[in-house]
Amino acid sequence: MSDFVLPDIGEGIVECEVVEWRVQEGERIEEDQPVVEVMTDKALVEITAPEAGVVTKLYVQKGEIAKVHAPLYAYQAEGDTADTQSEPAAQESASEQRAADRPVEDAPPARSNPPASRVGHRTPASPAVRRLVREHDLCLSDIAGSGKEGRVLKEDVLSHLEGGQPVSAEPALPSTQTERVEPLRGVRAAMARRMVHAVSTIPHFHYGDEIDVTALLALRERLKPAIEASGERLTLMPFIMKALALAIDVEPIVNARLDEAGENLHYQSACNIGMAVDGKAGLMVPNVKGVEARTLFELAGEIGRLTQAAREGRVEQADLKGGTITVSNIGALGGTYAAPIINAPEAAIVALGKTQWLPRFDAAGGVERRAIMTITWAGDHRFIDGGTIARFCNAWKGFLEAPETMLLHLR
Repeated sequence: MSDFVLPDIGEGIVECEVVEWRVQEGERIEEDQPVVEVMTDKALVEITAPEAGVVTKLYVQKGEIAKVHAPLYAYQAEGDTADTQSEPAAQESASEQRAADRPVEDAPPARSNPPASRVGHRTPASPAVRRLVREHDLCLSDIAGSGKEGRVLKEDVLSHLEGGQPVSAEPALPSTQTERVEPLRGVRAAMARRMVHAVSTIPHFHYGDEIDVTALLALRERLKPAIEASGERLTLMPFIMKALALAIDVEPIVNARLDEAGENLHYQSACNIGMAVDGKAGLMVPNVKGVEARTLFELAGEIGRLTQAAREGRVEQADLKGGTITVSNIGALGGTYAAPIINAPEAAIVALGKTQWLPRFDAAGGVERRAIMTITWAGDHRFIDGGTIARFCNAWKGFLEAPETMLLHLR
């Protein structure tokens, strides 16, 4: 039998959470067949079989943490001449050797026998709790768990060591109430770290405005049939991105970034616009590369591809790196205003509110029905001031309110 070792999945990642096993022990697998899904702090990753065979052991269970360069599962390769049925002694010896090499978790110490009711039962507990149990030479199944479904918590282990009763982290609730505890892992954990770092190291400057997108909506309706005939979906996002790329020519500093020492500004040659997507794995911000050089048709296709990948939690690493400015379309979920947090090391982010049909005065003083979108910018106040963001926003707003003017600047 062979062990499948979890490979290096890039970006300095040393561990990941097992989200879903696609196979079970004893099940046959084919080469390149999806075997397991794991969640890193970047995205959901699907791991496939290196060769055909039969899965003999899953070392890491669903919800547990797998380490890079450690065995993930064992399998009997196809064509292996070893007859596992005719050589039980050799198989038993190999199993004992693997067990000796791996940390003991639920198995009771040699000085006692497990109760019959516990045989074959895997007590739920986090890796940290299991480590604490091993350090004190305890049997996990002997400790009464106070968590959901009998999950053993750190407090339970400490109480067991003191010879007392299990201690609940929270006061007992009525039987009609329940509490679900979920560890912060993967993309959500990465988002937590990035947001804390951004708000604690970047002085944010916010700027709000309204954009009349009546003419833009009419233009989109005229162009939709041509783009949708090719299978793509045309939203306002391609226009918004294209206008941003054009506005950056007015204020290039908005597309710059400050180095970690806070001493040098790096002006980016390409406009790689990120878009915040509320996906299956959590918030992801893939970015469209080189918006300044793409057509509206190309932008529509790329936005569709990245949105679908983000919603499924399967964005490629290259699509998550290199962003220079970000758009958060909170209005798609119904929000009108937001105060976005900069996606460091970028210099700015804009939150789009929902488009509302509102009464507005025309040039003659009459009242018209207009489509109004509220927007809120956040800029890095270390090098972007109010005047800069206002001029930049005015240029961007001008392109969106009179979209035909973008034709004068397209290359």
